[in-house]
Amino acid sequence: MTFYRTAKRAIDIIGSAAGLVVLSPVILWAAHRARREIGSAVFTQQRAGLGGRPFLLYKFRSMTDERDANGELLPDEKRLTDFGRWLRSTSLDELPQLWNVLRGDMSIVGPRPLLMQYVPLYSEEQRVRLDAPQGITGWAQINGRNAISWPEKFALDAWYVEHASLALDLRIIFSTIKKALAREGISAANQATMPRFRGER
Repeated sequence: MTFYRTAKRAIDIIGSAAGLVVLSPVILWAAHRARREIGSAVFTQQRAGLGGRPFLLYKFRSMTDERDANGELLPDEKRLTDFGRWLRSTSLDELPQLWNVLRGDMSIVGPRPLLMQYVPLYSEEQRVRLDAPQGITGWAQINGRNAISWPEKFALDAWYVEHASLALDLRIIFSTIKKALAREGISAANQATMPRFRGER
């Protein structure tokens, strides 16, 4: 396991650094478009990392901050712009997280980092997902992404934590590329994004 963790971190550093360099033209273009069409390029949000520790996650902004007469944010489907929808469908909105990986906040592969307010709602079985570095992509992302339910997603995350290996990570990376090109599982049924997690019912 020590070898796996060391090798995984080495792959993260090399992969994220190379990605930031090779994809810099795409990153700069996406940042320019987002700033021009939405008002700012990067969206930051506190997420739960390894062990539930908070960190600041970076994404390209895909939604406006439009609010109703009471000052409340409008529903996601009303704030999601055409460009933002395209960014999400191609997964290009996730590219700034290469910086999170380089910093050590995240890994390339692991359970997706979720909101801090979700952590107290996890069951003991669901909390297992925090035992691994959170990732840009993961087992749940190549097996349904946002088109599957929260219980299904957490079960897939737990399975990954229990079976993590370099071979599995490489399989996930290659499958992610194929899924991104096919633009599968972008959102839940009848939802612009994934609905909020409210704990077990």
